[in-house]
Amino acid sequence: MTPRFDLLGIITSDLAASLAFYRRLGLDIPQGAETLPHVECTGPGGVRIAWDTEETIRSFAPDWTPPPHRAGRIGLAFLCDSPAEVDKLYGELTDTGYEGPHAPWDADWGQRYAVVLDPDGNEISLFAPQG
Repeated sequence: MTPRFDLLGIITSDLAASLAFYRRLGLDIPQGAETLPHVECTGPGGVRIAWDTEETIRSFAPDWTPPPHRAGRIGLAFLCDSPAEVDKLYGELTDTGYEGPHAPWDADWGQRYAVVLDPDGNEISLFAPQG
């Protein structure tokens, strides 16, 4: 059998804040999941996304420590319906207090593009095809 991509995992220092952020991006995360040590949801394409608290990771890897840099080496991208939606969503997120290191711009590769940071510093791209 050939392995297939199935799950993307995020280790978070604040599960409630992380889940709230991703709910704002449209993920269907069960209410009350903030009290669990491990949370999963399945996206529209069938790929799962999961969150583990730092404590959960340390339960089986006691020497684990967060990466020394603010952000990890993963990035997630969310396809928006239109360039206007990229601008709107970026504004809603940054108005709520999330950091937006790259305000919306018209990228050379033909997309309206913006980047915000989730509560753990991971870069989250928002994009839509231009015209």
